[in-house]
Amino acid sequence: MIIKNAMVYTKGQSFQKGEIYMQDGVFSRQSADQATIDANGCYAIPGLIDIHFHGCAGYDLCDGTLNALEGIAQYEANAGITGICPATMTLPKQALVRILRTADEYQKRCARQNHRGKGADLIGINMEGPFISSVKKGAQNPKHIVPCSVETALEFIEASGGLVKFIGVAPEDNPDFIPFITQLKNRVHISLAHTNADYPTAMAAFHAGADHAVHLYNAMPAFSHRQPGVIGAVSDSPHVYAELVCDGIHIHPSAVRATFQMLGEHRMILISDSIRATGMPDGSYTLGGLNVNVQNKKATLASDGAIAGSVCNLMECLKTVVTQMDIPLETAVACATIHPAKQLGVFGERGSIEVGKKADLVLLDDSLTVRMVIKDGICLEG
Repeated sequence: MIIKNAMVYTKGQSFQKGEIYMQDGVFSRQSADQATIDANGCYAIPGLIDIHFHGCAGYDLCDGTLNALEGIAQYEANAGITGICPATMTLPKQALVRILRTADEYQKRCARQNHRGKGADLIGINMEGPFISSVKKGAQNPKHIVPCSVETALEFIEASGGLVKFIGVAPEDNPDFIPFITQLKNRVHISLAHTNADYPTAMAAFHAGADHAVHLYNAMPAFSHRQPGVIGAVSDSPHVYAELVCDGIHIHPSAVRATFQMLGEHRMILISDSIRATGMPDGSYTLGGLNVNVQNKKATLASDGAIAGSVCNLMECLKTVVTQMDIPLETAVACATIHPAKQLGVFGERGSIEVGKKADLVLLDDSLTVRMVIKDGICLEG
């Protein structure tokens, strides 16, 4: 397949008018298949990668079923998100083990059945709980919060067949957080997640090898001039990547712009934090066993009104960050493709339009509306 006349997002993170060739599911220098798409007036960007979301289209990762994973993957791919790393909730240990085993089974089934040109690829699992703080639980169920444990974490990793890529921890509630991080940091990324840690504690975690911050600003102490907390520690730790939920509800546009300036664009990862209500009408839903109300694009816990994830997919978040938050499109695309691919360790195979990488591509018009999704060199329908 050949894409002509598109404004192509290059590995230099700029747009240049040109042609894209695809052969046997990867980007190539030429193509035996001369089927041509005229993409005049469109941007061509890599398929997006969402490293933190819970569900969509009525499904949730924690449903723990193959059907849910298939539904999630289909919805995400059609929206232009071709690589997914969904997040677990804080649930009982055995429930999490079952969910992770199902994810492993799903991934292996996709490999056996040749998943090319179908739903988004499951390339990881982001464990948001259960090693979190009850003070900053957000929409997590406090009944199932437990102290961090290397043994339990290894059980999670094994159950997932290695799919677990991130494990969150609240260091202030876990006296053994330093050995936890040092023993696991070469197996997975350790995140600070749903934490009330002060600056010294967060810095100790980052010095020990933690290198990721779950949805910066949300479920952590506020950043202030005398108590910079986790946010200040992230700023002072150049090796740490930070997630941002840019749905227009979680974080004010001014704070988004300030964060890009403070941390630098190269450490920012856009996420959706979407829940099963994404792509669905307003109404009542569940998240981690808790009841959630959705109205006017805002999801809140029925019990206390706390924000409970988002109802926007990552492509919608990318559009919001560009059109409402004044982040350049070139920067936003990198934060939803290149940076998550690097943090997941898969940049050698996806995340940019380069010869030899997976031919996952999205065509956007000048209003940043999806016009076409190509997965593994195959045009998706619907």
